[in-house]
Parts: sequence; C-alpha cells; structure tokens
Amino acid sequence: MNNYFIKTTSPAPLVVFRVCFGALMCASLISFWQKGWIESLYLEPKFHFTFYAFEWVKPFGIYTYALFALCGLSSVCVAFGFKYRIAIVTFFLSFTYIQFMDKTVYQSSSYFIMILSFLMIFLPANAAFSIDSLRARRSYRTIPKWCIDSVKLMFIIVFFYSGLAKLNSDWLLQAMPLELWLTSSKHIPLIGEFVLQSHWFHYGLSWSFMILDLTIPFLLLSNRTRFVGFGLLIFNQLLSQVLFPFGIFPLIIIICAPIFLCQDWHQKALLILRAFLSPIQNGLHFSTALKMTKDFQYRTPLPVFVLSLFFVFQLLFPLRYMLYEGELFWTGEGYLFSWRTALIERSGNITFNVVDSDTGESITVNNLNFLTARQEEQMSFQPDFILQYAHYLGKHFKTQGHKNVAVYAKSYVSLNGRPSAPYVDPKVDLFQQKESLKHNTWILPFEDKIRGF
Repeated sequence: MNNYFIKTTSPAPLVVFRVCFGALMCASLISFWQKGWIESLYLEPKFHFTFYAFEWVKPFGIYTYALFALCGLSSVCVAFGFKYRIAIVTFFLSFTYIQFMDKTVYQSSSYFIMILSFLMIFLPANAAFSIDSLRARRSYRTIPKWCIDSVKLMFIIVFFYSGLAKLNSDWLLQAMPLELWLTSSKHIPLIGEFVLQSHWFHYGLSWSFMILDLTIPFLLLSNRTRFVGFGLLIFNQLLSQVLFPFGIFPLIIIICAPIFLCQDWHQKALLILRAFLSPIQNGLHFSTALKMTKDFQYRTPLPVFVLSLFFVFQLLFPLRYMLYEGELFWTGEGYLFSWRTALIERSGNITFNVVDSDTGESITVNNLNFLTARQEEQMSFQPDFILQYAHYLGKHFKTQGHKNVAVYAKSYVSLNGRPSAPYVDPKVDLFQQKESLKHNTWILPFEDKIRGF
C-alpha cells in the first residue's frame, strides 16, 4: 500500500474529466432552466417531499433561480479551473441542496453527480490546463496515481452494484420491468412494431444489460480489452437512452469512462481542446498550462483518510437493505442511493380519509388539491412519501379547526406487472406514525417472492 500511494502519473486524465464534467453540468442546468422545470418542480407545488433528516431543505421561492445560477456559475469555474477549490465546493453544496429540495426529483444520475463532485473536492483536478495554474504561473507535471484511480473506483462501484441488483428473478426470469416498457415503445421507428414486442428481445436485453454492467468496468481496466469495453459502454448507454430516456445519466457515465484510457489519449484531447479555445488563447495563454514543471504532493494525509472513509461508506451503504425485513422492491426500504436503476415498475392508487375523532366526521381528500399530478403519482406507491403526505394532511386539517385528527389510507399497488394488491394497512392512523429509519410495520406484506440480491 505504501508503494501504491507514492506512485505518480500525468494529470491529463483528471484534467479532461474536470473540463467535461463542468461543461456537462453547466449545459444540463441551463437546459433544466429553459424547460421551465424550476418553476414546475420547485415553485408551483404547495408541498414538497423531503429526505429524512433534511426536512429543513426547502426552495427559496423566486430566489431558487439564484441558487441555480450560482450552481451553474460554479460549474463553469470548475470547467475552466478558476478558483477550483471554492468552485467545486460551491457546486457540491448548491447541487446537493437543489436535489434535496424535493424527493420527487431524485434520480440515480443526480446522486452520482453529487458524490462525484464531493470526490473532486479532494482531487487536484486544476493541476494543469486551468486558469488557476496560469495565475500561479505553476503547472504540475504529475499527481498521485490514486487520484485518478479514485474516480475509476467510483465508476466500478456504480456498475458492479447495478449489475448485482439485476441478478433477481423478476429481471432475469420474467424480463420485468423491461417487457412492460418495451411493449409500450411502438413509436420507435423500424423496431417499435416488431422487435420491441418480441419476448426473445425482452429476455435478451435483460440478460445483456446484466452481463454488461458486471463486465464493462473490468474490460476497461485491461489494456487489451479497454477499447472493447468503451465501445460496449457507449452502445449500452445510447441504447438505454433510446429505449428508456434516463435524462443525463448516460452522458455522465460516458464522460467518466474515458478516464480509463491511456495518458496519451488525454494529452491529445487537451491539444484538441486548446485548439478549440484558440480565440481566447492569446488572452489567457492556455498553452503555458501544458508545461508541466512540478510534481503535486499533498501536504497532509487528510484527503486520503477522508476518501478512505468515503469509499467504505459507498461500499456498505447500498447493502443496508439487508437490515430490513420484507421484500425490498415492495417496501422500498434501503432502495434509494443503492444504484438500483430501472429495476421496478410500480403504479398505485391511494385514497386518504381524514377523521375527526371528536365528532366522527370523515373527509375524503382530493389529492390534487394539495399535490401536483407528478407528486400524486410518485406518492401513490412509495411509503415514505405516503407517510409524509399523511402528516401534512393531518397538520392542515388541524389548522382548519379539527382538533383530534386521524389519517387513514386505502392503497393498492402493482409491482412489475403483478395485479394490484393492498399496500397500506387501512386500520393504522398514519398521522401517529413517526418517520424513521426503522421498518414501517403499516406496510402490508408482499404476497409473492422475488429472489436475488
């Protein structure tokens, strides 16, 4: 281990990753803004679903736009390597705050961006080809090899856990939920009417995605198979995006993968990038940033210690579902932040009754009076959403003059094409249930068995 931590390498792969990461984040935030999603997802809703222990994270009203602007500006600074340490910390904090404002917006890609930006805080991604190196008139010839390997390790963890999660009976033996999604994709030219409706294609794609997730990271690690792995990765992500649009996730995966390529490839990429930036080259003298003059060394072992804890957490946290009883796909307990992407298709129908225990009056709630259509759909089959919304209803009706309030729900959920089944115990007063990390006993048992990891 001592020998490993003193190994050095060119900073070019990390620099290319920094530029691509910052540029992609800026473009995605601009797109998010232009599509009007800031208003529709954060400003229009009367109520926001929050993450456990982060209930204090709320939108800022009209000033939410300023938060997005700050996040976008920091991503530009990251790309150019300007005040890099401040910029990447600002990006991590602002982007994380944005994602935690409403749980209905959560995607695996958002979590991946959050942890990548946290990881980059401790990496010298501005060691070369950056405005910081120009201003300091100093550029580093080498950086510790583990800095680049840490990004690779995060990539491997994501793919390996995603592949392990696909080793379940629904995915491999029933081709679920791919069959549900593919049969509804008739709009895709040439293949929509025929290929996507075939059972052999559903099973073939399920097994292929599982095998690719488990093998691509290791193909990228070997010099002999690296370009094969990179080609399969691009094909896999583009095919996934065509069949099931996953937002920015395929793009962020694709820009991460080149870090596995050799140093010469990244040096050439920087030369191409320098030529692309030639209109401002004379003003900022980007060419001087490529003259490696010193070796970067950390002054303290603190970054190594922090990142060691970080990776221990990343390895263990996705396994926390083992601490809960019940079927993971049914209860959802331990599902978030575990790299389980595109494994389940759930739909639900839920009705809430608010009862005044003093008068016996019962009020059937119209959910659209309090939630947007998107929020109601997300809430209908997720227990943490259901509990939060029940508490919101209880508090709302207490302010309307009902003193002794109870909230009951009748809920039916369909999982991966199965018939709808009762989900919430209708006899339990959800207003009296506390949100915690413990198992929710008010979720009715799953009447089937899904085998696998």
